[in-house]
Amino acid sequence: MNNNNVTSQDNNEILDKKWHLATDTHEVALTELEFALFRISEAFERWQSDCLACCIEGNFSGTDNALLHMIRMHDRPKSISDLARLLNRDDLSNLQYSLRKMSKAGLIEKAKGDSKKGVTYQVTEVGMQVTDRYAKYRQELLLSLTGSIAEFEGKLNGATQALNLMVGMYDQAACVAASHKGS
Repeated sequence: MNNNNVTSQDNNEILDKKWHLATDTHEVALTELEFALFRISEAFERWQSDCLACCIEGNFSGTDNALLHMIRMHDRPKSISDLARLLNRDDLSNLQYSLRKMSKAGLIEKAKGDSKKGVTYQVTEVGMQVTDRYAKYRQELLLSLTGSIAEFEGKLNGATQALNLMVGMYDQAACVAASHKGS
């Protein structure tokens, strides 16, 4: 038997880890990571939306929440292109929709400044109160869970580094894939 082929009997495993996307142990590991990313992405989106709902009434998404906190980051106004870059997003129309929704709710406003740089956004006083409240809920609900696992902090740094590297790899692969569309 080829050692790279994946079977349910490898390493005396009971679980069948074969995927149509994976033919060897490296591919299985990457596919399992991607499956975890699907799940964590949805869980994180749900968490952001539900936690923000504790802080303000309205139907706000995880994207709305992420934009709100990115705008507040370092208490400096951000343009839509700054926000898109920080969040690795290229769907500007969806970001504009979120910005309009948060502006209408009084969470953000257009910043006064150099019109040559385009429109920038800053958090309003209401937005500050909401993001401060969010931070308190986050501390009580989420950080209390992660803080209870002693070795978690060291693993967070390694996971963050690995995920940041994966962002670059996925972006590179997406760029190449985009050049082959319709081939």
